[in-house]
This record gives sequence, C-alpha cells and structure tokens, in this order.
Amino acid sequence: MDLKKTAFSLVALIAIVFILIVGKGLLIPFVLALFLWFCVGRTRKLFDKSDWVKNRIPSWIKSIIASFILLLILAMMSRIISSSIKELAVSYKIYEVNIDHVLNDINSIFNINSIEFIQKHSGEINFGSILSLIFNSISDLLSNTFMVLLYALFIFLEEAYFTNKLNGIITNQTSRDKTNEILHNINSSIGSYLGLKTIVSFITGILSYLILVLIGIDAPIFWAFLIFILNFIPTIGSLTGTLFPAIFCLLQFGDFSSGLLVLGCVGAVQIVVGNIIEPKIMGSSMNISPLAAIVSLSFWGAIWGITGMIISVPITVVLIIVFSQFKQTKYLAIALSEKGKVTVTNKA
Repeated sequence: MDLKKTAFSLVALIAIVFILIVGKGLLIPFVLALFLWFCVGRTRKLFDKSDWVKNRIPSWIKSIIASFILLLILAMMSRIISSSIKELAVSYKIYEVNIDHVLNDINSIFNINSIEFIQKHSGEINFGSILSLIFNSISDLLSNTFMVLLYALFIFLEEAYFTNKLNGIITNQTSRDKTNEILHNINSSIGSYLGLKTIVSFITGILSYLILVLIGIDAPIFWAFLIFILNFIPTIGSLTGTLFPAIFCLLQFGDFSSGLLVLGCVGAVQIVVGNIIEPKIMGSSMNISPLAAIVSLSFWGAIWGITGMIISVPITVVLIIVFSQFKQTKYLAIALSEKGKVTVTNKA
C-alpha cells in the first residue's frame, strides 16, 4: 500500500470530519434543504401520474404547489407540537407528585434500598425546565426554517440549469453518461427511501396515536409525532419512541399498569410495522448492512445529533452508490452493502 496515499487519505478524512463539526450550523440547513428538494421531487412525480397534469401544468408550478403543501404540513405540525409542549409544561407538577408514588411502589415490590436515594433527590428534578429545554430545542430547529427555505430556493433555481452545467463540465460523453446514471441512482434511491419510510413512519404514528388516545395519555399527538420522527432513526429510534411515552404514562398515572400497557401496545405496533409491513413496502432496495447502518448512525449522531441520526441511512446509501462505481472504492461499497452485491454502471 502506498504510504503517501494512506497518509493523504487520513488527513483528508480528518479534515472532512473537522469541517462537518465546525460548519454544521451551515451544513445542516443545506442538507435539510436537499431533503426538502427530494420530497418536492417525489410529490411532483405523484402529480405526473395524471396525464392531464403532466402534459398541461409546467414543472415549476408543480414544484410550487408541492412546496406549499409540504410547508403547510410542517407549519401545522409545528403549531400542534408547540401547543402540546405548553400543555405538558402546565401539568408538570402533577407528574412530580406521581414520582414519589412510583418510587414507593418500586421499593415495596423489589425492596431496593437504593431507591431511597432517588426519593431523596427526586424533588430536585424540575420537569418544567426539562420541557422548556425540549421546547427550546424544537424552536431552534424551527429557527433554521428560513435558511432551509433559502437553500431550497436556490437549489430549485439551479435545477433548471444543472444539466447544461454538467454537460459543460464533463465533455467526455462516456463520463457524462456514467455521472448522469450515478446521480439518477442516488436521486431514485433517496427519493424512494424518503417516500416509503415516511409512509411506514406515518402508519406507526397513526396506530400509536389511536392507542395513546384510548389509554388517555396527555398530549397524544405530540407523542405520536415523536414516534413518527424517531422511526426515521435506524434500530434505536423505534425503541426510544416506545420508551418515551411509556415512561411519561408511568409518571402521569403514577402506576405501572398504564406504563406497561403503553409499552406493550406501542411496542407491538413497532414490531408488527417494523418486521412485517416495512419489509414488504421497502423491500431490500436500500442494500445497507445492519452493522454499517449502526456505525453510520453513531458517527452522524455524534457530530450532528438527532438530525445526523435521521439522515445517516440516506448518506450511507449515497456512499454505497458512489463507491460502487469505481474500482478503487468498490470494496468499500461491498463492505457497506447488505449481501455484498453492488451495481456498477461502467468500469472505471
């Protein structure tokens, strides 16, 4: 192995990670804008299934309509979430009282003396501050909306001239065809993933919402939305989405039966959707190794937090597609793939 190439690759990798960490304030809105662009593209394709719409309505009008629909949905969700968090913040004193009941039950059932320490310090837990922190985190995310929309606007403007620019940059027809095919594969894979994953997450959120309403948990739409968002995070997302409402239900009612009921019912929804419905809908189109998905989840979560966890799978898909097109990096694509099989458009 060439020592110089290895050293150069290591330095380049360190530089890329450094840029991702330092520049995340600018890069995260740009990545979210790309996701918005993908979503608009998928919505536009749904419009094109109607021959009348496809032939008579210009592409830019369909993009505006799709963007408006998506932004309207985001605005409605933001309003619902904000009102739900305020509702929870008003009731937090009730939850604090129920902590003592829960801890006393744990003491009587398991006879664990260490719980006394928790009881002693439970009064120091300020759920109002915790809920305010959650609200502030969501507000910070929403404050990036302007930057996301600004980036998305310029991406849409560039889309009309992207082909001309690509043809001007890549003059060789073979290289141009290969580049177009790579971009098409990336666009198709990411678009399919986002569309199908959204459907699966929506099914999970709706079923969880119905269960939470029947049980009587406070702000069920907030917990359903949280489950919907966390379902985009591989592996740990569904687990976390199940535990959060179960723990909250335990604090709200002050007994184990309600918490266990939420844990069992919402967990059953996650298992059925994740192991039966999702494989049938999504198939194996992502072609990602479970180990690679976990490593990617850990890496992007470490540098970009929750946003990084959500986008970890699409980024890994892009890497597999790009790496598979070149001899020098094909082994990386094989390592990241699920069964060691990758598609190569042309030899390089």
